[in-house]
Parts: sequence; C-alpha cells; structure tokens
Amino acid sequence: MSLTINDTTTAGAPRSPWQGNANDEELTHWQQVAQQAADELAADALQRDRANKDPFQEVELLRKHNLINLLVPNELGGEGAHWETALHVIRILATTDGSIAQLVAYHYINQGSIVFYGEPAAQADWFRRSAQGQWVWGDSVNPVDPTLELVPDGDGYRLNGFKRFSTGSSVGDVIIINAAVNGGTNDGRILAFVLERGRAGLELQGDWDFLGQRLSASGSVRYNDVSVHPEDILGEVSDEPFSTLVTPGIQLAFGNFYLGVAQGALAKGREILRGRTNSWFLSSAESYAQDPIFQRTVGELVARTASVEALAGVLNRKFDDALAKGPTITAEERAELAILIAQLKVVSTEVGLDVAHRIFEVTGSSSTSNTVGLDLFWRNIRTHSLHDPVDYKKIEVGANYLLGEVQPISLYT
Repeated sequence: MSLTINDTTTAGAPRSPWQGNANDEELTHWQQVAQQAADELAADALQRDRANKDPFQEVELLRKHNLINLLVPNELGGEGAHWETALHVIRILATTDGSIAQLVAYHYINQGSIVFYGEPAAQADWFRRSAQGQWVWGDSVNPVDPTLELVPDGDGYRLNGFKRFSTGSSVGDVIIINAAVNGGTNDGRILAFVLERGRAGLELQGDWDFLGQRLSASGSVRYNDVSVHPEDILGEVSDEPFSTLVTPGIQLAFGNFYLGVAQGALAKGREILRGRTNSWFLSSAESYAQDPIFQRTVGELVARTASVEALAGVLNRKFDDALAKGPTITAEERAELAILIAQLKVVSTEVGLDVAHRIFEVTGSSSTSNTVGLDLFWRNIRTHSLHDPVDYKKIEVGANYLLGEVQPISLYT
C-alpha cells in the first residue's frame, strides 16, 4: 500500500480550515459556556477524583455543552470556533477540574490531527463523521514508549504492541495512534491512524492510578493483532512545518492548562481565606484576609499568574495566525513560534506549581483537610507538569537565545 501527502490542496480543498481570529462575541460566548461546565464539574470534583472512575459522565457533560465539536468547521457540523477560543475553554475547565481540562486539550489536538496529518480532500469526511457522532478523540502516541509494530497485511496493516500514557483512550470514541511501518513499500514511515475504541484486539488496560489527573483516562493500551484498514489512516507523521504544528499546539494547551490550575488554586484560596473571621494571635489585623503578611503572599502569586495569562493571551492568537498560513508556513516561522511557546511552558509550569504549593501558606493547616480538596490543584499540576522535563524547555529557550539553535522536530519540541 502506498501513501502520498499533498502539501497544498487536493480537489480545491484548503490544507487548513482554520482561518482568521476569534472575535469578542465568539470568545465571550464560549467562555461563558466553559464556565457553566466548570461550575458543574466543581460541584463534586473532589468526590469524582477520589472515585477514580473512567470519566464517561464528564464526557456527556462536555457533549451537553457542545464543547466536543468546538473546532469542527460550521459547514461540517461543528461550532466553527478558533484555537484561541479552545485554549480559553481548556484554561477555564482547569480552574475546577484539571483531569477534564487535560482530556479536552488532548481531544482538540487529536481531532485536529485530521488537518495536521490528513489529506485536504479527506478532511471533510473525517470532520463530518466526528461531528455527527460527537466523537471524543483519545490517543496512543507516547513517543518515549515506541513498542508498537505495524506490519503490512494485504491492502492494510496488522498492529501489535503496548503503549502507556494513552490519554482519553478509555473513554474516547476513537483513538489516534502513531506507529512506524515494518516492511513493504512504506517501510520506516510513521503513520497516524484512527481506530474505534472497540476494535477487535484493542485492549484497554485500565491501569491509570496516579497521584493526580486521575480522571484523564490515561491508561495503557495493548494491541493484539489489530487490523488497520486503509480507511483508518489519516496520513504520515513527517517533518513538514505545518504538520508539526501539532507539537507547539499541545505545548500551548499545557501552558493554558497550568495557568487555569493556578487561577483555580488562587480562587479556592481566596474563598478559604475570606471565610476565616479570626486572625493569627500575634497579628493586629481583624482577619486573615486583612493581614498584610497574607496579602503580600497573595499579591505576589496573583501578579505572577497575571503575567503568565498575558503571555498566553498573545500566543493563543499567534497560534491561529500560524494555522491560517497552512502549507506556506516556513520552518523558521514554526521554530520561532515553538520557542515562544516553550517560554510559556517554563513560566506556566513554575508559576502553576508555586501557586498550588504556596496557597497553603495563607490558608493554614485547616486547609489540608481531606474535606477541603485544595490539594487537588497541586496533585494535578505536579503530575502533568512531569509530562516532559521543564529543564529541557529552559535549555531549548536558552540555546536559541544564545546560539540561535533550534531543537530537532519531535512530539516534544
């Protein structure tokens, strides 16, 4: 079976359906919708986290609020929103439920692979079917766990192996998978393909049991002689600049996710602090919220979080600008965007972790009670921020600033 990738258009279909920028009306509407969903998630976030069940209920909530098809073009059955809007949605959901924010972030980037990897002429069919079924897209692409074997079998392939950290796989209607072909005319090429969760031979391991992000459905998947048909294949995973925007895209989603966690921790901390009517016995203030010591700490954390928000706002819009260029985007433009997003990754990680940790300094020992749930913010960002070492992002930024170096293309850079 041979495979070709068209870098411009096929039968008049544009490479990228995402054009222009979100206007105020779009942003305001979907921010309100996301806040409604976040408020519903907040009602029992701690209880659901402790139950550690696959988030089928939460997926239905996302469907109810029309967030699943947010990035699908209007003419193909979706909401026709921009990535800036989607990144705001991720951030807002993260203020109350980091697990579901991660699930949504990965869904958007996985569904977006229709564009990043797919033939222009095939995009409409993929988007239309996804929109009609309100498909949630999980993934099984962890690049540091390359244990999959994809071998030719007739006009398709046969898949075997094991893949950890497959976010969304246990609740996704479909799972996007990357694997290198072993043998045949496409030997050595990495293909992106999509399988339904119930495909014969696809076994969900249900082994996600970690400190945080407990409802991100990120367990392992085993593949036992799974048939991969020609119609399952999106396209090739290559170094073409537009296609590789998938990596800055997910890293940008991480930055917004971490920002949302910080904002959520601050909001929860403020609620706790303002609810305390007394004060520390050595303080002359009437309440903890009026104490300059606590005001100073909160003020520092709020200011640092605001600076991350400002950077994220600029880059969220820049990402839409990059996508609108389609196949005309250059490697240099892609690299410049990736460096800016790496900067966001560094500061959002460190500020998010610091806020989620130091908020306890102003809320006191009573806020560590298991009934409060303030620890949920720290556990979630501590877990996910280990996705790829932030020190390597610092090196990426530093090497570029000092020497103009650019890291090799990967699913992390």
